[in-house]
Amino acid sequence: MTYTSRIDLSEHVRKNASTLLQARLSDALDLEAQAKQAHWNVKGPHFLQLHQLFDSVHDEIEQFVDLLAERITTLGHVADGRVTTTAAASSLYGYPLEASGGEAHLKALAGSLGEFGKLVRTAIGEAEEIGDADTADLFTQISRETDKQLWFVEAHLQSH
Repeated sequence: MTYTSRIDLSEHVRKNASTLLQARLSDALDLEAQAKQAHWNVKGPHFLQLHQLFDSVHDEIEQFVDLLAERITTLGHVADGRVTTTAAASSLYGYPLEASGGEAHLKALAGSLGEFGKLVRTAIGEAEEIGDADTADLFTQISRETDKQLWFVEAHLQSH
């Protein structure tokens, strides 16, 4: 722990919650970069619409990053957002550099959003088990918004 706080959670709970939050922070930072990768590199007939969609998804994920990092520091620990940490710790698959067309980016980002949502839902239960209801609630908030962003992306992959 880096500082003492009057939050009425034991150091054991804070440490375990911070570890859980850090794992999802690394994933969120990776997902944020993946959304920008799609935004910068999308090509094709629906370029502008997808370019804007991917930027919007990025902006939502950026809010997740802040929520996760700030909860870690609130619990008295250090949020590690370094690129080297993110690259080493992310649970998401690597974004395909060769993705170019809209469908390729939509599928890649949908896959990452789906995996991130699954990991966050698992974290809800884990946070409850360690006794940190506020962290569980934060994960629930992120889960709902992740599902919404996934819906926005997957809607472009449906033909009818």
